[in-house]
Amino acid sequence: MKKSLFLFLAFSIFNAACAQSIVYFTGIGCPHCAKTDPIVFNLFNKYPNLTVIEYEIYQENINAPLLSKYCDLLGLARCGIPLVIFSNTSYLIGDLPIIQSIETYMDANSDNEFLLLNGSQSLLELNISSLPGKPKIWFKNGVLFKENDLWTLEWNGNESFYKIVPPELLSEIGDEYSLAEPEDLPISGGSISFENAVKVQIAGSGNYQASDLTLFKIITLALVDAVNPCALAVLALVLISIVTYNPKKKRNVLLAGFNFSLAVFIMYFFYGLVLIRFFQLVQALTSIRLFLYKALGFVALILGFFQIKDYFYYKPGGFATEMPMRLRPFAKKLINKVTSPKGAFIIGLFITVFLLPCTIGPYVITSGLLSAFELLSSIPYLIIYNMLFISPMVGITFAVYFGLSKAKDVKKWKDKNVKHLHLTAGLIITFLGLGMLLGWF
Repeated sequence: MKKSLFLFLAFSIFNAACAQSIVYFTGIGCPHCAKTDPIVFNLFNKYPNLTVIEYEIYQENINAPLLSKYCDLLGLARCGIPLVIFSNTSYLIGDLPIIQSIETYMDANSDNEFLLLNGSQSLLELNISSLPGKPKIWFKNGVLFKENDLWTLEWNGNESFYKIVPPELLSEIGDEYSLAEPEDLPISGGSISFENAVKVQIAGSGNYQASDLTLFKIITLALVDAVNPCALAVLALVLISIVTYNPKKKRNVLLAGFNFSLAVFIMYFFYGLVLIRFFQLVQALTSIRLFLYKALGFVALILGFFQIKDYFYYKPGGFATEMPMRLRPFAKKLINKVTSPKGAFIIGLFITVFLLPCTIGPYVITSGLLSAFELLSSIPYLIIYNMLFISPMVGITFAVYFGLSKAKDVKKWKDKNVKHLHLTAGLIITFLGLGMLLGWF
């Protein structure tokens, strides 16, 4: 037993000492990648201790922003694929350099570490669950890739995966697994087949789409939208209309507020799906996809500027911050027709069109961020966003119903504090925009 353990440790140390590591950016459908994918994935025949972290950016939109971050890290003025990275000073970009020089670079980097965005790490130090995006980890005879909240391990050969996987990765894979049907994994210009597959739980890993960082951005943007003055004003007018029509039926105030908020939730959820799908179609253009994240950060800065501007130089109907003055008579005319909870729901469906000019900014940024996910995977984020967006509406409804405030008082409070609402929203979204542009998150 001691001898076996010693041999295993010796084998692990030997592998770690001779490990070769590559970060590879590619794209299924990229004609240049179709030339380099077979070259890269055939390197295992000559370099059996090689491990490759692959980021495919055409099919996996969540990986696209990572390419831009890596190019910034490398100081590359021109960003594109295919890209093979050995270290922060050793890399190959483009099909011809990779085809002509990759083995020369492999020989020169016979004992290198992975270049990750948070620093270089050896295979022994690699924390699989902390890898950003949706990577595939390739090694001789096998591959490990993310699939929802589980990882799938596929390999060729009659031996168990314990003998196929590099020993340095076994501690994270653990003993829990379930058999699965192997599937062909596409590469640019073809596919790679495997004989065996299991689903494994990586320690500390969760659904890659439910990252704390993405949730932080979504919550931040939703809070900016939630304090929007024109959304609060519209609800106040709806409640005033209900109270004026039948002041004795307080229950109608509660139902009207809930119905109006529900209608806004439904319509904004629909708008979100449309925007996300639009961004996904736009991202079919690679050049746009690579710069989308920073473009959204720039848009956030612009929106923040307009919000802060309204604090110092306030004018009703401000561009991108409030409902335009020309739309207000139509919106008020619709709202004045609200005489019942059912009417509040119907009017709420239509009034969102008038709310869009003053609330769409943060939602556009949110939709752009969520376009990196599959459409179904973005739904929980949209639900969270819109629940936060309508939360002030629900709060105001309760306050009026329980007599803590009058609908007219809500409107007066909004008018009195409108500048501070703009300043708060402006500071939050400016911070978020700076963080996206400067790579803070």
